[in-house]
Amino acid sequence: MDILHYSRLQNPTNKLLRPHPRLTVPSTSSSLSLRRFSVRSSLPLPVQNAKYNRELRAAVDAVERACCLCVDVKRSLFTSDGRILEKNDHTPVTIADFGVQALVSLELGKLFPSIPLVAEEDSAFLRSNNLVNSVVNVVTDKASSQDKALTQTDVLEAIDRGGKFGPNPATYWVGLALVVEGHIVLGVMGCPNWRVDKSNKSTSKISGMIMVAHVGCGTWSKGISDLQNGMNWIKCLVDGYTLVHKGRFCISESQTWESLPLSSSFGSTTNVDNVGVKEVLLLPTCCGSLCKYLMVASGRASVFIQRARDDRVWDHAVGVICVQEAGGKVTDWNGDQLDLAADEVERRALFPPGGILVSNNSLHKEILHIIASNSTVVS
Repeated sequence: MDILHYSRLQNPTNKLLRPHPRLTVPSTSSSLSLRRFSVRSSLPLPVQNAKYNRELRAAVDAVERACCLCVDVKRSLFTSDGRILEKNDHTPVTIADFGVQALVSLELGKLFPSIPLVAEEDSAFLRSNNLVNSVVNVVTDKASSQDKALTQTDVLEAIDRGGKFGPNPATYWVGLALVVEGHIVLGVMGCPNWRVDKSNKSTSKISGMIMVAHVGCGTWSKGISDLQNGMNWIKCLVDGYTLVHKGRFCISESQTWESLPLSSSFGSTTNVDNVGVKEVLLLPTCCGSLCKYLMVASGRASVFIQRARDDRVWDHAVGVICVQEAGGKVTDWNGDQLDLAADEVERRALFPPGGILVSNNSLHKEILHIIASNSTVVS
């Protein structure tokens, strides 16, 4: 479930990821692995009395628990002396993916049983690969207090709830974004392996980051380990770059700069100290689309551009509201808003003409013009 990014992370080069001067992210040192804990996460002050504050609080709670689950699963990959265990399959990633979805489904389902959930996984794979007990164990460890112990049936039904979707619901969760009457009204995403800058140093340490957004209330971020200690939320703002060649770009790991229409106007480089006149800076980034949205929303990148592929709503919905509430813009390559209901039956797929453009807003119109001038794909 791609609300979180953990074991597959390739952490971005710290030098490139310092936020725009309008945003400073605090460093933390607390452990992320909280076991059998009770969460009462505070919300940013402007959100505390917002229309959907109860739903947002529940989503923050679920993401914090899920981040801790991911950290524990990742730790299972290492020996006591820090060496990486040899694993030829993707079992830990699979357990974390299914564990996150089950945990989120259980936590949201307890408070909002009538709101359906659109999510990625179903339990058939777990059943056929004898992984059910492993997922039950990691979920039980992080779930909120239960009157009775979780059973295999509880966890499997929670996972499969993400695949059951009635016709035209007015309100539904997609990942950890809440959609009401076709509009995303809140979103929460977490990155437990996010490296937070140390002040004025070229090294970084893992603190993890959580980002929240509520319509009309802005986007806010906090170190995951800060959620319990009263540290203030940091308001997120997109960067202020107004010239395309000065902007900082993210692209999908599966795509090359040369495959994108902007390559007809600009070359690219990853060398921050040697960006040519007709080049743009490409940032090394974490895996997954949501990390790119996080970078744009927090002012660490100016643009995320992606050619259309097998796009799933949960890879984008949370990021959309986080970028928009931080002052940015998200459209397809025609300049239209993403249609979350394009998949009329399941609400799972996106069909953006050409691709998806995420920006700081200042660069959006010019980039759309370049795309239209150099692309024959947009239709």
